[in-house]
Amino acid sequence: MDSIEDIFESSLKLEETHFNDGYDEGYADGLISGKEEGQQVGLKTGFEIGEELGFYRGCVDVWNSAIRVDPNFISARMQKTIKQMDELLHSYSILEPEKESGSDMIDALRLKFRGICASLNMKKLEYIGYPKTSDVEF
Repeated sequence: MDSIEDIFESSLKLEETHFNDGYDEGYADGLISGKEEGQQVGLKTGFEIGEELGFYRGCVDVWNSAIRVDPNFISARMQKTIKQMDELLHSYSILEPEKESGSDMIDALRLKFRGICASLNMKKLEYIGYPKTSDVEF
């Protein structure tokens, strides 16, 4: 009787062994592919953020140059907003992208940018790298 139970027990353990081996192999493969995917997503996201920050930096530099040439070109209130934008750009921590304040800063930059463009009647100037709400489909 013990020999019959041993036969069935080895069959049950064989299935369990294969299941555990498959799980371990799948888990190891998942870790590798997860790291690769995470690296690619991080690189893409970092590039997009850097591109947008560079766009705003260029706009601020052009506006500051125009102010130096003609201080009356932009109202004092808009000059203050441009200065705030400049400060936000300088304080953005590129080396610590995990900081929660980063997305808040990007949102503040977008808002200030739209305000300045509206004040200057610059309807055609926009950063086209991020989707507009009208472009997002659900």
